[in-house]
Amino acid sequence: MNDWAAPLIAAALFAFLTPGLVLQIPGKNSPIDFLNMKTSIASIFQERFRSFINNRWLVFVAAMWIQSCAGIGYLFGSISPVIKSSLNYNQKQLARLGVAKDLGDSVGFLAGSLSEVLPMWGALLVGALQNFIGYGWVWLIVTGRAPVLPLWAMCILIFVGNNGETYFNTTALVSCVQNFPKSRGPVVGILKGYAGLGGAILTQIYTMIHSPDHASLIFMVAVGPAMVVIALMFIIRPVGGHRQIRPSDGTSFTFIYSVCLVLAAYLMGVMLVEDIGDVSQPVIIIFTVILFVLLIIPIVIPVYLSFHLEPTVPLEEVLLPKAEKSKEDAHEVIFSEIEDEKPNEVDLLPASERQKRIAQLQSKLCQAAAEGAVRVKRRRGPHRGEDFTLTQALIKADFWLIFVSLLLGSGSGLTVIDNLGQMSQSLGYDNTHIFVSLISVWNFLGRVGGGYFSEIIASDYAYPRPVAMAVAQLLMAVGHVFIGMGWPNSMYIGTLLIGLGYGAHWAIVPAAASELFGLKKFGALYNFLTLANPAGSLVFSGLIASSIYDREAEKQHPHHHNLQNSGSIFSGTLGVDEPLKCEGYICFFLTSMIMSVLCIIAFILSMILVLRTKIVYSNLYGKSRASRVG
Repeated sequence: MNDWAAPLIAAALFAFLTPGLVLQIPGKNSPIDFLNMKTSIASIFQERFRSFINNRWLVFVAAMWIQSCAGIGYLFGSISPVIKSSLNYNQKQLARLGVAKDLGDSVGFLAGSLSEVLPMWGALLVGALQNFIGYGWVWLIVTGRAPVLPLWAMCILIFVGNNGETYFNTTALVSCVQNFPKSRGPVVGILKGYAGLGGAILTQIYTMIHSPDHASLIFMVAVGPAMVVIALMFIIRPVGGHRQIRPSDGTSFTFIYSVCLVLAAYLMGVMLVEDIGDVSQPVIIIFTVILFVLLIIPIVIPVYLSFHLEPTVPLEEVLLPKAEKSKEDAHEVIFSEIEDEKPNEVDLLPASERQKRIAQLQSKLCQAAAEGAVRVKRRRGPHRGEDFTLTQALIKADFWLIFVSLLLGSGSGLTVIDNLGQMSQSLGYDNTHIFVSLISVWNFLGRVGGGYFSEIIASDYAYPRPVAMAVAQLLMAVGHVFIGMGWPNSMYIGTLLIGLGYGAHWAIVPAAASELFGLKKFGALYNFLTLANPAGSLVFSGLIASSIYDREAEKQHPHHHNLQNSGSIFSGTLGVDEPLKCEGYICFFLTSMIMSVLCIIAFILSMILVLRTKIVYSNLYGKSRASRVG
């Protein structure tokens, strides 16, 4: 009995894990072929494991984990004090490091190019090495293990270290958007949301470590993300996700959204508890363990789909002959061509009738092309909704409408984020770091919510996704007014609205760009659009906000002469006086009003883009909506 009990128990256990596997116990006189049974079980297990490895939800969850470590730029406010004290920098020199950090976080041309040339794991490896070398060298300098470098060299190290983040973002977004072509809004929103929470997550992990050496946070920034990325880099890749669409995808996204909301609420609660009370180290460890559990929970989706449900590839596609598949591909080519040939009045018909007319024309052209009676002409360039190169996109007005609107909207939001400490101090708040933590949570919720609601607008109503960006820009305009007026508790409302609006930009814009200009060169397109962030910050924060703040501070301290404008851009320690402090709402009143007007201009540009792209979104999503309604 011992010879066959173990195989039967293993078979029963595996049958429980894989419903659909039916074990037939032979009759009394039928011999049991244990060798074939073991081979069959091993074969089915290998098939299910292969399905798990190639499951698009596994790629998505792994990308979420990578993005959780990709928000290293948000930790600059935590590591800058130890850099300042160790290297004897003044505030102006530290601000230059901050500019280098912003540039490294946004200049991703190389990341976009390498993601198209190298395999996905190669691009991730390059980013991990950049992160490790850049911040690792900074840690060696701060701890005295390496000689001190000039300020310009430190700026290069910060740029290189933070530039590794662009590889993480680009690779995760490109892979997941290709795997979820029908759910671009939720996917982009969730991934960018986890990147926004990366600073809070890493801060909580560092709090658990409880190292008295503050330079160890720099070491964790250098080593932690690199280790996570190297461990997961072979999972992040396109896996033919368009063939893995299931009816349960909506439920899976709902589960992910629920985890996101719980994670955001949990982090906010933990930050408030740790800020208000004196929490013991064992309690902090428990808080961090629960955080890890919340981060790991989404893995149940690919496990469940791979081991408990039917195969992902539709049966019709498996049984479809190769010749018919090639005909379908030819039909798709002809469909893209007849967009130029169909009469203009077709676009004015109802969605169901328009699709019927286009299908009839497509069928006639396919038959004529097969008989050689007509030759399908090739266009010289792509139309909106097809694959563009960066060069082709740069000559399109829609692309520049997105870029300028993003520059005004996200640039004004980043100005608030970069100056949040001075803003809260000028209004009389002592605990300025609480606003930094709160706006990171609002930023996260804005990204997740922006992706969710923009997807409803686009896929359910076939309406242009940029309308959601216009709404976000209106929210930001109101938020700037609240901060500028300096009313009691207005900072809480202002940071809420600006955080939500700023975060929504980074969920909506990448999804809209992929819809209007295609996925083939999405890495290059996305990394060009991210240049709007440092460009807006450089103009609005570096020129407008700082100049107005210094002018108001000089009015309040007319007899104080500081020398902060002396020296070259990359000079060393000059013994410059600390910048003057400004008090009262007047410090940022004019800046906030300017930012509010810029957000209104961005709203107008977004609405122009909406009007220009109505037909594009109707063609992209009108058919699926008509089928659901019918």
